Amino acid sequence: MKISYVTVDVFTDRPFGGNPLAVVPDARGLAPDQMQAIASEFNLSETTFVLPPGDPGHTAQVRIFTPRAELPFAGHPNVGTAFVLGSAAAGAARPADGDTMIFEEKAGLVPLTLIRDGAAVRGARLAAPQALSVGERIACETVSAACSLAPDDIDTRVHEPCIASCGLPLIFAATYALLFLGAFRQQPGVSAAAIGALIVTYLLSSFTA
Repeated sequence: MKISYVTVDVFTDRPFGGNPLAVVPDARGLAPDQMQAIASEFNLSETTFVLPPGDPGHTAQVRIFTPRAELPFAGHPNVGTAFVLGSAAAGAARPADGDTMIFEEKAGLVPLTLIRDGAAVRGARLAAPQALSVGERIACETVSAACSLAPDDIDTRVHEPCIASCGLPLIFAATYALLFLGAFRQQPGVSAAAIGALIVTYLLSSFTA
């Protein structure tokens, strides 16, 4: 079986910048374990696989895989996939309704609008498939152990580490200084066992006590 694919760079205006993505425009005939194997072979942050939509009013079913697992939703894979489908007619997707696309994903429906420069597609805007939800709090000790930081490196002045999602659950934790961000090293074994989610650390740009 020969499978066509496209590689693109998202969130950039030059080749080899931004976030790389592999897109398989026609994944019909591929089983989930084969999709996972292909994504592992590409070894990019994500690879998307395009299938016919379940609802003929939608554009496509899109499945997103990292080298390790399938994701219910993610941002730049949707933008890159919309760019690829909007730039070429071939594939498993239905034709776009003008500049509007709707992807069926594990997290729900993802509406997208193509961005054009004349007739050429330059990108896409999307809306998340779910409203923002904030879930359980995660102990600083658990987060710090999962990403090679000390518990005191976690900034809890605004919020404690917590799970938040608009389609892809992530753990959000603030740190006190850029040097702590530089020290961040997520430990996959610890995080998977203790919390089971990716961790996003960030620096509060301003705070008034």
